[in-house]
Amino acid sequence: MTSLTLDTPELAQQYDEISDPQYEHGQFLLQALALKPGDKLLDIGAGTGRLSELVARHHVGPAGHVTALEPLPLRVAIARGRASANHTVEVGQGEDLSRFEDNQFDAVILNSVYHWLPDKARVLAESFRVLKPGGRIAISSAARERPHDIQQIISRILGQTGLGRSHAIGSTPYKVSFAELAKQLEHAGFLVDEIRIRRFADRFGDIQAVLDFSAASSFGNFLNEFLPEVRGKLLADIHDALVQYRQADGSLLLYRNLLFAVGRKI
Repeated sequence: MTSLTLDTPELAQQYDEISDPQYEHGQFLLQALALKPGDKLLDIGAGTGRLSELVARHHVGPAGHVTALEPLPLRVAIARGRASANHTVEVGQGEDLSRFEDNQFDAVILNSVYHWLPDKARVLAESFRVLKPGGRIAISSAARERPHDIQQIISRILGQTGLGRSHAIGSTPYKVSFAELAKQLEHAGFLVDEIRIRRFADRFGDIQAVLDFSAASSFGNFLNEFLPEVRGKLLADIHDALVQYRQADGSLLLYRNLLFAVGRKI
């Protein structure tokens, strides 16, 4: 089970410095949401607030507002350094939006967070409730049918060592398929405007950078369910497997596949 208690100041700061991939994903979602000056956005799982700051500065204007919601206090502390008159940051989770009124927001965004949520039905129901009629929701999530390169490496190594499991904790544990995401959105009452899979190429400076990204983006959950000696052996095996992804200049090239979905409350 994913833990929200394993984050550290070092991991939070590291994530803030290396979260360019998530920041890039979020901008695709913003394009789909087509926010206007004066709009109110709820950013669920906002991390260190880079994307919500962008929205507050350049999308909704002084008359609009962005509420960033994040369950990890250490990341909230960093995000609050980016807060402004039209950008507030709160500790909280998408499963409980009771602090917000019905029909309060023009848009809800869940950027690279949906695959961390075990109770997706509750999150979607709450999102639907707080959205105004005609409001939009935008989601990016790891795709079950097209796992990232690093996920394939982990699954292969776990299988070889006899530690295989149905999903990898610390590596987007609650992935969904294209069909599952569509069904979940429709069941919550949304009209699905678009779902597609996008492929991204990530270039890392070295192998350690890949492992650091995995640890920071999983807020300490990366392979953390294993005993230290087992985890150490797995990390060494992953390190060796990553060598084949090394490019001529020494960097590593890895691919990720993400589902992007946009829906509307009608």
